[in-house]
Amino acid sequence: MADLATEFAGIRSPNPFWVASAPPTDKEYNVRRALDLGWGGVVWKTLGLDPHIVNVNGPRYGVVRGAEGQLIGMNNIELITDRPLDVNLREIKTIKQDYPDRAIVVSLMVPCEEDAWKFILGKVEETGADGVELNFGCPHGMSERGMGSAVGQVPDYIEMVTRWCKAMTRMPVIVKLTPNVTDVRYPARAALKGGADAVSLINTLNSITSVDLDDFCPEPAIDGKGTHGGYCGPAVRPIALHMVAEIARDPETRDLPISGIGGIGTWRDAAEFIALGAGTVQVCTAAMTFGFRIILEMISGLEHWMDSQGHETMSSIQGRAVPNVTDWQYLNLNFVTKAQIDQRLCIKCGRCFAVCEDTSHQAITIGADRTFEVIDEECVACNLCINVCPVDDCITMKTLPAGSIDTRTGQVVEPDYANWTVHPNNPAAGASAD
Repeated sequence: MADLATEFAGIRSPNPFWVASAPPTDKEYNVRRALDLGWGGVVWKTLGLDPHIVNVNGPRYGVVRGAEGQLIGMNNIELITDRPLDVNLREIKTIKQDYPDRAIVVSLMVPCEEDAWKFILGKVEETGADGVELNFGCPHGMSERGMGSAVGQVPDYIEMVTRWCKAMTRMPVIVKLTPNVTDVRYPARAALKGGADAVSLINTLNSITSVDLDDFCPEPAIDGKGTHGGYCGPAVRPIALHMVAEIARDPETRDLPISGIGGIGTWRDAAEFIALGAGTVQVCTAAMTFGFRIILEMISGLEHWMDSQGHETMSSIQGRAVPNVTDWQYLNLNFVTKAQIDQRLCIKCGRCFAVCEDTSHQAITIGADRTFEVIDEECVACNLCINVCPVDDCITMKTLPAGSIDTRTGQVVEPDYANWTVHPNNPAAGASAD
């Protein structure tokens, strides 16, 4: 069976799945439940020095749901822990003693003052924790106080604080990056210059998820008022994947360990982050939606997939997709595909025709018997028809052999159908015609 054991920035864990710093890691009870079920580690909910942190006593989460009611995004307005620092530290020490083989990392956020960082790092070291994560990502509540993303959006601050922390502690230092920037490579480079052992990303995105049209108040509403919060969940996964890939393929940071965060809910999500360079993955919203037992499926699913593909260790898949990430101008514009409808599978719903006719290139015809056919000369292989088709593999993309387009007229030359290679649901698979 595949070995999921992971070493990340010198921190060992039996698998790459960590519970992210968030409400699920706010106290010993929750953390113990997670580790008993098999999570490889946790990042303890962010600790600070302000004894007057007060969270709202009303709704803390807003959600975005899909058409079938599933939760696809969550907005949270919760601050860092409001539990006493000494209580958190005592619980962290107990957890590390009871689970010596698990990764216990502590998230920290204090003002940009060297003495403040020195004090809290010393306290965390006494717990025996494996590492610290500098929270430079939180976009609400704390950022207005000059912490969180207020630091993470300024590379000079990131480098400065990271350098302080590296000089003050024996523990590996992970820098948690905010996605609320134009180009995530610059904060990552700053973390590396400051001596960071790793980075984690993404933290949450600034957001307002909805507005109550009766009260005209953003949700979640607190006594008639609302505020921006941090957006997470499946909806942010594409953004997180992009940012992880940008750091992994940047010549200046390509060797910097990455802990991937953002919308991870299945083993496949995790595998995609790892393929793009992540060494561990952190999960929050999925656990808050389904509970900690999702780790059982995540572990078994990743093991089964790795076994079926012949991957024995995590290192055999980590970063494998990075060389295939490129800039647009380097894409092969001579690679040509066309949509193809399998009439045996078609249920004649007409969705492909409607979207192509109204919003694309009028490349699908409808017959008197509601048979839908693709006009090769008009099809630009945009993939929209596949995306809306409710039947798996009913519409696929066929790859045209080289030379089947007349470059002078742009017209399709009758191809050799016997030599077409079909790539279901993925026109960008990169394979060529036989």
